[in-house]
This record gives sequence, C-alpha cells and structure tokens, in this order.
Amino acid sequence: MSLPPFLRLHPEYHPRVWGGQRLQPTAATPIGEAWIVYEHNQIADGPLAGQTLAAVTAQYGEALLGRRGAQPAGGRFPLLIKLLDCTAWLSLQVHPNDKQAARLEGPGQLGKTEAWHILEADAGAKVIAGLQPGVTADTLAHALQAGTILDCVQYLPVQAGDTIFMRAGTIHALGPGLLLYEVQQTSDITYRVFDWNRPAAAGRELHVEKSLAVANPQAVGQARPRPVLGDGDHQPLVACPQFTLELLGGHTRPVSGDPRGESFHTLTVITGRARVTAPGWSQSLNRFETLILPASSAAYIMEPEEEFQALRASVEKPA
Repeated sequence: MSLPPFLRLHPEYHPRVWGGQRLQPTAATPIGEAWIVYEHNQIADGPLAGQTLAAVTAQYGEALLGRRGAQPAGGRFPLLIKLLDCTAWLSLQVHPNDKQAARLEGPGQLGKTEAWHILEADAGAKVIAGLQPGVTADTLAHALQAGTILDCVQYLPVQAGDTIFMRAGTIHALGPGLLLYEVQQTSDITYRVFDWNRPAAAGRELHVEKSLAVANPQAVGQARPRPVLGDGDHQPLVACPQFTLELLGGHTRPVSGDPRGESFHTLTVITGRARVTAPGWSQSLNRFETLILPASSAAYIMEPEEEFQALRASVEKPA
C-alpha cells in the first residue's frame, strides 16, 4: 500500500489539575492538554485508519519522515505537538537533553527541547523562563532545600502571538490565563522542581535530584513577538536542530509549501479556516485541526477559505 498524501490524527485529551474548558468544553474534568500530533495517536481516516502514527512511521520510514526528519529520533516520529489550556500555574520544571535522558532514563530515551506559541493570553499573563542572573548550581540547590526557589526565577510577561523557545535544561513554568501551541521533541520526560504546594498526588511527585542533575542555571527562555505577516506569507518563528516552526497566513492569497523529501510538514490552523490542496486531493481545516503531509508528498498550497493563520512544524530549515 502506498503512503497517502496526507494524514489526519485523532487527538488525545488529558485532564490536568491546572486545565480548563477551552479544549473540550463538554468534558467532565478540566482538560489541560490535547496531544494533536503524537506517535501513539491513531490515524483518523483513509486507508491507514486505526493504525498509530508510530506504526505508520515504522512501515514507511523516510517516505514519511524525510531525509532530515528521520535523524533526530532514530527513525521514530520526532515531534510531539500539543495544545495547552492553563488556568493555574503548571509545575516549575526542567527537561533533560538527549544525553542526560539516556543516562538518567535509559538507552533510547530522548530529551525535550520545546517551543510555545501563545494563542490567547489574559491581561497580565506571564511565564517563568529561567533563573535570575547570578544564580549558580549551589544557589539553586540551596533554594530547593530551603523552599525559596521562587526567589530565584525570572518571570516573563507574554501576550497572544509571542513565541518562546525553551532549550532543555531551562527551569520554566507556564502561568494561568494562557492557551498555547507547543512543539517539542517526542519525549514527555518532565522533572518537577516545585508544584506550588499542591498535594503530591499520583503522577505529580517532585524530582529534585534529577532536576539538579539536568538544570542549566544560565539557561533562559528566548521570546519573540508575532512577526509582521503579509497576505499569503510565511515567517520563521524557531529554527533549531530538533524542529522548525513557522507562522503562515493569508486573506486573499495562498501560502505554498513543498516537503521536497526533506521533512514531513504538520499544518495546524490557529485562526480562521484554510484549504490545503495538492495534485489529486484537497482538505479543509478549521481552527485547531491538523494535517501531516509526508516528506514524499508533492508541493501544496494553503488557500484561505476565510482569513487564516496556521503553524507549520517540520525538521528542516525554513525556506
């Protein structure tokens, strides 16, 4: 069976103590995360319906991932993309890099470098994005033992349209009043430094020793405001060895793309509605809907059905 020209996935919805109602308004419990591109998501329709993205990746390899896309995760689908609805502070946390993950969690484990694109932000919303200048590893260890870690962190005001790049090793936390898109390595290794004195319920324990082993006191989150986006334009937001993230948009003109065998493209509409068209097929996307275009897919265009903006994630340098 040949690889289809696009894949749609069933999202996974995850309750969280800090979640809200924006991702799944009818849910009985607050939903904090929608995992919209994840290797264990099931294909929603088409000839591969019911198979997981991991199984399809194993079957089609470079035809899906591309020459560059096959490298970061050793042949696994290399990215995990989420939507997050934050109504309270997330835990103060840190993620390992690839070498640290393999050492602490076992061979084959991956680190977690990530980026956030803020979709909605309440007035005064902020995140924690690193430690204050002058904080050393010894200072950090003492602050954790003394319960004074919040005296050491840097708060970063954010608004809709901001993009924050967060390298592995950066101590960070998302604050309340945020709805955002997150792209990261295909890893969910999280070491909690501090959890705002919430009860240590199952799955929310602290990881002080591991946090100290991987934290880089000098690492801070890098933020950039929304770039000026013309009609039918695309602008880079983040480019790193693990992924590339771009902002696309159009009102009357389409945006073009071409995987060129280099990397898959994931397309997620964040405002409005658009239609993705390539030879032999066409697919409409509403807000928060996502397509994966395999690296072997032909060049395509993303046409506005109404004025739209979308995020494109891949493992290649933006054109």
